[in-house]
Amino acid sequence: MVHLNVAALSLALGVIAGLGLWLMISAVPRIGRPRLAERVAPYIADLSPEARVLLATRPADPSPVLGVVVAPALRWLRGVMSSWLGGNEVVAKRLRQAGSSKNVERFRGEQLAWSAVGFALGAALAIVAPGFGGMPTIVRLAAPFVAAALGAVARDWVLQRSARRRLARISSELPTVLEFLTLSLTAGEGMLDALRRVGATGNGELPREFSNVVASVGTGVPLATALAELRDGVDHPGLSRAVDQVLGALERGAPLAAVLRAQAGDAREAAKRTIIELAGRKEIAMLVPLIFLILPVTIAFALFPGYLVLQTGF
Repeated sequence: MVHLNVAALSLALGVIAGLGLWLMISAVPRIGRPRLAERVAPYIADLSPEARVLLATRPADPSPVLGVVVAPALRWLRGVMSSWLGGNEVVAKRLRQAGSSKNVERFRGEQLAWSAVGFALGAALAIVAPGFGGMPTIVRLAAPFVAAALGAVARDWVLQRSARRRLARISSELPTVLEFLTLSLTAGEGMLDALRRVGATGNGELPREFSNVVASVGTGVPLATALAELRDGVDHPGLSRAVDQVLGALERGAPLAAVLRAQAGDAREAAKRTIIELAGRKEIAMLVPLIFLILPVTIAFALFPGYLVLQTGF
């Protein structure tokens, strides 16, 4: 076992040393006379596109072959990580949906911190845990990196969970808030005053968003622009439909109370459908303890007395 570990370590060090020497040699500039085309190109650069291309500054690449080989793998890995963890745009959208005041850079820093903690825990587990002693060397070496990746994924999962929970709260608040806006508009208030009243009276996620809209309007942002920013930032289906209808009514001069009353009815119907679908899923989930816990115990209580009688009788 020791000889295998030494051989594997020697092979890895040899590969690393070979790659380093290859990169150093490939970075050495060529020594020799320039070609005829290279000598003539400066004099005809204003007439020949090929000469301009030849004279164009090229970035120094010390590993041309290595870059060609590794670049597709790096692009694939970047795509996979973006699909799993999300790019900066996706992260910014999730932070907005979660109601967080953090920016993307701070979130990436937290992801890095979680990865560092995971790497430290994985390394400590690979070194200290007695169960890892009998495992292959490659498993013990890969454990810290796997733990670091899991740390980054866990931080992204926490953000997604927070965003889903906040969107669910907005879904539950949307019908009531729209009906309150309808009552305020029916009483003779304008749209901005109705939003201000909802923001001052309510104590939820959606009233807080409307308070931000009122604050933006107070700084000089048009009401339509502030509502559009709310729609694009939160990206909630029901709220987006309601805001689109409100913007269309504001643009055409249609009565807002009727529009919001219809949207409140649609939001309540959507909430009912969501509750029915959730009840269907919970009903299926309730069969799991019934089949795997309650039913075996019931069968055991029913059959055990007969089994005991058969054993004692024979």
